[in-house]
Amino acid sequence: QVQLVESGGGLVQAGGSLRLSCAASKPAFSIYAMGWFRQAPGKEREFVATINWSAGNTDYADSVKGRFTISRDNAKNTVYLEMNSLKPEDTAVYYCRARRAYTTIYYWGQGTQVTVSS
Repeated sequence: QVQLVESGGGLVQAGGSLRLSCAASKPAFSIYAMGWFRQAPGKEREFVATINWSAGNTDYADSVKGRFTISRDNAKNTVYLEMNSLKPEDTAVYYCRARRAYTTIYYWGQGTQVTVSS
């Protein structure tokens, strides 16, 4: 079983920044892509950003384009989400997700809380 370990959440004022990290526990785990999703209270989980593991191609939700940046460290099996110019509406639990290479198997992290105060 692969575990995704997230870190970096917290409380920040509007306009501030946070950096989330997510590491896959098994070094031999072959990854196709990793991404971030978020879920605010009373809302469905939504896509935030994703990155292709080999090519590095990225995609973002319109709501975070220009403010968030996803990146990866292949050697560490770790994905990052740099979040700048945070808004109160970015408040949510942020989840990391990994897609295993050559499959449609997905793994989820436990989630990390991000709270942006106005």
